[in-house]
Amino acid sequence: MIVTKTKLNDCFIIEPNVFGDDRGYFFESYNKVNFEAKTGLKVNFIQDNEAFSTKGALRGLHFQKGEFAQAKLVRVTQGKVLDVAVDLRPESSTFKEFITIELSAENKKQLFVPRGFAHGYVVLSDTTLFNYKCDNVYNKDSEGGIIYNDETLNIDWVLNESDFIISEKDKILPTLKELF
Repeated sequence: MIVTKTKLNDCFIIEPNVFGDDRGYFFESYNKVNFEAKTGLKVNFIQDNEAFSTKGALRGLHFQKGEFAQAKLVRVTQGKVLDVAVDLRPESSTFKEFITIELSAENKKQLFVPRGFAHGYVVLSDTTLFNYKCDNVYNKDSEGGIIYNDETLNIDWVLNESDFIISEKDKILPTLKELF
């Protein structure tokens, strides 16, 4: 696998080695030994999640606080999304910075999002299956978020805002300035 550092501390793009022939393809989507050797991080994933969404669905920007903070390894197995990670660690030199990356079933790229980050995505294809590994369990009382259209971040979500499908909960998330 190819591991590429992003501009955000501890956040990596993972590209698997894909082996294809007349039958189709095969790739190793996760290998703990290789992941740790190439990132220098020790992560113990304990839960896998999957979300199905339709075009325009915007999920995020979400995070877990305190002892329930989560690192995630995210990927798309059907369709295409614009994925966003925001560094919310005050001690980090990339605090309040973000990256965007297109993840798709076609490009098979994955994004490692460390603990202390907000994360979200918008669906760019008709439908998508979004899969992710977490290194901690979800705790409703520890959830937090940042509004998707935060003016400080000014994220280009690619689609027109009129095309977004957003949960009521995500529409009332605080801004970055309100959190910090």
